[in-house]
Amino acid sequence: MSMIVTLEEINYFRTDLSEYPDALIALDVLEDCEGDLDDAAIALAIQCGQQPDTSDRWIDGLAKRWRHIICQPELKEPFEDGLSGDVLAALTTNTDLPIKLATPVAIYVIKVGAVNFCKPLEEKL
Repeated sequence: MSMIVTLEEINYFRTDLSEYPDALIALDVLEDCEGDLDDAAIALAIQCGQQPDTSDRWIDGLAKRWRHIICQPELKEPFEDGLSGDVLAALTTNTDLPIKLATPVAIYVIKVGAVNFCKPLEEKL
Protein backbone atom coordinates (compact mmCIF):
# COMPACT_ATOMS: atom_id res chain seq x y z
CA MET A 1 0.00 0.00 0.00
CA SER A 2 1.38 3.37 -1.00
CA MET A 3 1.93 6.19 1.42
CA ILE A 4 -0.04 9.26 0.39
CA VAL A 5 1.01 12.80 1.26
CA THR A 6 -1.86 15.28 1.17
CA LEU A 7 -1.74 18.52 -0.79
CA GLU A 8 -1.99 20.36 2.54
CA GLU A 9 1.13 18.54 3.80
CA ILE A 10 2.98 19.23 0.55
CA ASN A 11 2.18 22.94 0.81
CA TYR A 12 3.29 22.98 4.44
CA PHE A 13 6.60 21.35 3.43
CA ARG A 14 7.01 23.91 0.64
CA THR A 15 6.86 26.71 3.18
CA ASP A 16 9.46 25.05 5.40
CA LEU A 17 11.79 24.23 2.48
CA SER A 18 11.42 27.42 0.46
CA GLU A 19 15.21 27.96 0.48
CA TYR A 20 15.96 24.53 -1.02
CA PRO A 21 15.23 24.51 -4.78
CA ASP A 22 15.87 20.78 -5.20
CA ALA A 23 13.52 19.99 -2.32
CA LEU A 24 10.86 22.15 -3.99
CA ILE A 25 11.37 20.19 -7.23
CA ALA A 26 10.88 16.97 -5.25
CA LEU A 27 7.66 18.37 -3.76
CA ASP A 28 6.44 19.34 -7.25
CA VAL A 29 7.03 15.77 -8.42
CA LEU A 30 5.21 14.50 -5.34
CA GLU A 31 2.26 16.73 -6.16
CA ASP A 32 2.33 15.58 -9.82
CA CYS A 33 2.17 12.00 -8.51
CA GLU A 34 -0.98 12.89 -6.59
CA GLY A 35 0.86 12.58 -3.29
CA ASP A 36 1.97 8.97 -3.87
CA LEU A 37 5.35 8.90 -2.13
CA ASP A 38 6.51 5.70 -3.84
CA ASP A 39 5.71 6.99 -7.34
CA ALA A 40 7.40 10.30 -6.61
CA ALA A 41 10.52 8.65 -5.17
CA ILE A 42 10.85 6.41 -8.23
CA ALA A 43 10.44 9.37 -10.60
CA LEU A 44 13.03 11.35 -8.62
CA ALA A 45 15.43 8.41 -8.52
CA ILE A 46 15.26 8.16 -12.32
CA GLN A 47 15.92 11.92 -12.58
CA CYS A 48 18.98 11.38 -10.35
CA GLY A 49 20.31 8.62 -12.60
CA GLN A 50 19.27 5.66 -10.47
CA GLN A 51 17.38 2.64 -11.73
CA PRO A 52 14.83 1.52 -9.15
CA ASP A 53 14.56 -2.27 -9.19
CA THR A 54 10.95 -2.47 -8.03
CA SER A 55 7.92 -0.24 -7.98
CA ASP A 56 6.35 -1.71 -4.85
CA ARG A 57 7.34 0.10 -1.63
CA TRP A 58 10.62 1.31 -3.14
CA ILE A 59 10.75 4.29 -0.80
CA ASP A 60 10.55 1.91 2.17
CA GLY A 61 13.62 0.04 0.97
CA LEU A 62 15.51 3.24 0.21
CA ALA A 63 14.83 4.65 3.66
CA LYS A 64 15.80 1.37 5.33
CA ARG A 65 19.10 1.43 3.46
CA TRP A 66 19.96 4.54 5.47
CA ARG A 67 18.34 3.51 8.78
CA HIS A 68 21.72 3.06 10.49
CA ILE A 69 22.47 6.73 9.70
CA ILE A 70 18.99 8.20 10.22
CA CYS A 71 18.63 6.54 13.63
CA GLN A 72 21.78 8.00 15.12
CA PRO A 73 20.62 10.22 18.00
CA GLU A 74 21.89 13.48 16.45
CA LEU A 75 19.92 12.77 13.25
CA LYS A 76 16.90 11.05 14.74
CA GLU A 77 15.99 13.97 17.01
CA PRO A 78 15.48 16.50 14.19
CA PHE A 79 13.24 13.98 12.37
CA GLU A 80 11.00 13.91 15.42
CA ASP A 81 10.43 17.67 15.01
CA GLY A 82 9.26 17.36 11.39
CA LEU A 83 10.64 18.21 7.97
CA SER A 84 13.06 21.12 7.81
CA GLY A 85 16.11 22.30 5.96
CA ASP A 86 18.20 21.09 8.90
CA VAL A 87 16.84 17.56 8.48
CA LEU A 88 17.65 17.56 4.76
CA ALA A 89 21.11 19.03 5.35
CA ALA A 90 21.88 16.38 7.98
CA LEU A 91 20.58 13.60 5.74
CA THR A 92 22.51 14.70 2.65
CA THR A 93 25.68 15.35 4.65
CA ASN A 94 25.68 11.87 6.18
CA THR A 95 24.56 9.88 3.11
CA ASP A 96 25.11 10.03 -0.62
CA LEU A 97 21.48 10.98 -1.22
CA PRO A 98 20.93 14.12 -3.30
CA ILE A 99 18.35 16.54 -1.87
CA LYS A 100 15.82 15.44 -4.50
CA LEU A 101 15.86 11.91 -3.04
CA ALA A 102 16.52 12.92 0.56
CA THR A 103 13.23 14.84 0.52
CA PRO A 104 10.93 11.83 0.00
CA VAL A 105 13.07 9.72 2.38
CA ALA A 106 12.70 12.38 5.08
CA ILE A 107 8.95 12.63 4.46
CA TYR A 108 8.66 8.84 4.70
CA VAL A 109 10.52 8.71 8.03
CA ILE A 110 8.48 11.59 9.41
CA LYS A 111 5.16 10.04 8.37
CA VAL A 112 6.12 6.62 9.76
CA GLY A 113 7.49 8.33 12.87
CA ALA A 114 11.19 8.39 13.68
CA VAL A 115 10.64 6.31 16.83
CA ASN A 116 8.75 3.60 14.90
CA PHE A 117 11.22 3.73 12.00
CA CYS A 118 14.19 3.26 14.34
CA LYS A 119 12.59 0.63 16.60
CA PRO A 120 13.80 -2.42 14.56
CA LEU A 121 17.38 -1.16 14.68
CA GLU A 122 17.21 -0.45 18.42
CA GLU A 123 15.77 -3.92 19.07
CA LYS A 124 18.80 -5.49 17.37
CA LEU A 125 21.18 -3.51 19.57
